[in-house]
Amino acid sequence: MVDSELSTIEELNERNGGMVVTESVVVLRNLWKVYSLGEASVQALRGVDLRVRRGEYVAILGPSGSGKSTLLNIIGGLDRPTEGLVYVNGENLGRMSESGLAKFRARNVGFVFQFFNLIPTFTVLENVMVPAEILGLGRSEARRRAEIILKMVGLEERLHHFPSQLSGGEQQRAAIARAFVNEPVLLLCDEPTGNLDSKTGASIVRLLVEANRRYGITLIVVTHDQRIANAADRIVNLVDGRIVGEYLCSHF
Repeated sequence: MVDSELSTIEELNERNGGMVVTESVVVLRNLWKVYSLGEASVQALRGVDLRVRRGEYVAILGPSGSGKSTLLNIIGGLDRPTEGLVYVNGENLGRMSESGLAKFRARNVGFVFQFFNLIPTFTVLENVMVPAEILGLGRSEARRRAEIILKMVGLEERLHHFPSQLSGGEQQRAAIARAFVNEPVLLLCDEPTGNLDSKTGASIVRLLVEANRRYGITLIVVTHDQRIANAADRIVNLVDGRIVGEYLCSHF
């Protein structure tokens, strides 16, 4: 956990010889998220401290309403905390404008969601090309990257199909390819097998593990799926917006 006596990540980094930001892709300190609902308020996150090492695979477990998705959205720069520090790949997200966050996400973060979020009027190839084009790559380079990634995930025969023509597992593979196309430092997955049958879900787990082990992508997965949790390097348990425990997993 992050040292609670230090007021900034810069101080923490200085004390540790510059190793916190360089060795940790994610550093969270005293993270709070409060939503206002009329006169009432809901504390989705309550003082979360967390570090995720470069190349680590972390599974975040917890009951519904525990703050898992909120935490993932803040790490990915899709939401901002009410209070606390968020460093991802050495950059302070709290100091970025909305346009700066969008550019940061395009360069550094890939997202995989439960419901795929593919554009229905685009082919598989076009869906995967979108992040690369947003990043500013030329169309030919975006297509080249997309074709390589789609072959890696086993969809080379589905390039010109539309999402409605794919099975659930194929749609999730396309979504993973889209998340990979910009070669992100960090891959964030929110219940990636939640909409799939057990056999298809197992193939998605293998694909995510391969991305982490073979290519060194730092992987954070919010899940209720014990298979995903068991494959992780570390499991973090979140309850009522607080980390209540974490433990390392052994793989023998």
